[in-house]
Amino acid sequence: MIRVVLYTDEPVLARGLESVMASAEGFDLSATARLANELGAAIQSLEPDAVLVDFTPDLSFSLLVELQKLVPGTKIVLWVRSISTELAYQAMEHGVRGILRKTHPPEILLKCLRMVAEGGLWFEETLKASFTSMRTISLTRRESQLVSLLSQGLKNKEIAATLFISEGTVKVYLSRLFQKLGVKDRFELALFGLKNMPSGEGVVELPEPREPVPFRKDAGQSQWLRSLVMEKPQAKVRGVGGLLD
Repeated sequence: MIRVVLYTDEPVLARGLESVMASAEGFDLSATARLANELGAAIQSLEPDAVLVDFTPDLSFSLLVELQKLVPGTKIVLWVRSISTELAYQAMEHGVRGILRKTHPPEILLKCLRMVAEGGLWFEETLKASFTSMRTISLTRRESQLVSLLSQGLKNKEIAATLFISEGTVKVYLSRLFQKLGVKDRFELALFGLKNMPSGEGVVELPEPREPVPFRKDAGQSQWLRSLVMEKPQAKVRGVGGLLD
């Protein structure tokens, strides 16, 4: 019997999966969690064979990491409507064993869960093919903060106020990031940041600028991007120049 725990805040989605599992031989929907703490408790108490995680906007990679720390060997499948290559690669590097689209029929869903439960991986061929053209670039804590805040639409002055550094220092950091990542300006950097963030399912839309939020110097890096997944240099068109503000 393959025991599955579902994480979703959509009751209709949960009821649909419950119906599919009830009619499928060898599967059991052991629990449904709507909150992160409920999911952690369910995984600890049930130790399921697979965890199906609805890719909601509030999902974070730090949550996935913590789940695997709670119960080593936790096999997570992301249930998505759409996902960028960058985000899919990030998910794989954070221990996700499979990515399944919600548009697939029930028999494919069950096949995916069975394969992952038995120790396999489930990634579409198009995703696996696109992974070969990607590279992972590690970010320092400061760089990750800059990319995350820039992706939220903050201007240099707002970023400086949030991080308690000067506006000139922000420009220096951004200039170094442009060179390190091979991007031409802040807008391209923000787009890559958005593609790598769990929220928004990889949809690239620059938000309106907003007031800076308080930042704690002792905050852990788990709230920021630890790395960026980007196309390899030979696989992309490189621009010249760069805008700092």
